[in-house]
Amino acid sequence: MLRVGVIGAGIMGSNHGRVLAGLAGVRFAGIVDPLAAHRTRAAEMIGCRTFATFEELMAAGVDAVTIAAPTHLHCELALACIERGVHILVEKPIASTVEEGCKIVTAAQRAGLTLMVGHVERFNPAVAAIKQAIKGEDILSIAITRVGPFPPRMSNVGVVIDLAVHDIDLIRWFTESEIIDVQPQLSSAVAEREDIALLQFRTASGVLAHINTNWLTPFKARNVTVATRGKYIMGDLLTRQVTECFGFQPDGSYSMRHLPVGHDEPLRAELIAFVDAVRSGKAPAVSGGEGVASLEIAIKCLEAPSSVAPPVRPAPRRVAG
Repeated sequence: MLRVGVIGAGIMGSNHGRVLAGLAGVRFAGIVDPLAAHRTRAAEMIGCRTFATFEELMAAGVDAVTIAAPTHLHCELALACIERGVHILVEKPIASTVEEGCKIVTAAQRAGLTLMVGHVERFNPAVAAIKQAIKGEDILSIAITRVGPFPPRMSNVGVVIDLAVHDIDLIRWFTESEIIDVQPQLSSAVAEREDIALLQFRTASGVLAHINTNWLTPFKARNVTVATRGKYIMGDLLTRQVTECFGFQPDGSYSMRHLPVGHDEPLRAELIAFVDAVRSGKAPAVSGGEGVASLEIAIKCLEAPSSVAPPVRPAPRRVAG
């Protein structure tokens, strides 16, 4: 039995624990969090052991952990796990900076340990269907919308790191090409950090991509469209409906069909992939290097000159209620 623990009992960490507790061949060792309220919630939700300190979890005995703590703690925690010979899955983004991300990658490689980054959207069945549909196609453009209401829990990052990094990873994964040009437009209406981002990219293979993300929409929306020379694919990542348009004719007519999409929970599929990578010693589905590459592009979006628009109002917009 593989002994797996979770670091961080927030919403994401608690879900990690829920899934791990139900996986075959895994003994869920428990979850650690310094906040008593988080530990209580996790214990009630999962019925697992909880720990107040990192050392207590290590003393309980683990072969692998998932790190779902705040981003600024990722590097310190990951290096501490690696030092103890523990395999790790780190939630996205891999770290606060590219330098910290590279430290984690280097340490894991030297220790011969599995390091996987939690870019969970790759395991969304709708995303998998899109990836399969564009296999071997000449991709021309990608457009992704990821919007929703402002999350009160968010304070230390804006929409680029919280949301758009998912889609930066998807663009790199879909195209199997690196992003070489970044043209961001950022603004802040409610939050102290950017809560609106329109991001344009060009990949080394010539694909043009666009991400529209914000915290100003009263409902969640997650949509992906991919245009190739022979197809136009539309995917809703929430309803998991994927439609393919093909067979374009000179008179403007074309055929359309709905693609088959699986029903797996993305987080469950991700954690199964992590456990399999630990057991087999094979490369993980999302490597540490890939996590660093996506983080680097996200940071470039934030650092690009004149990318943050001046406020159009004398003060941030107030939230009703």
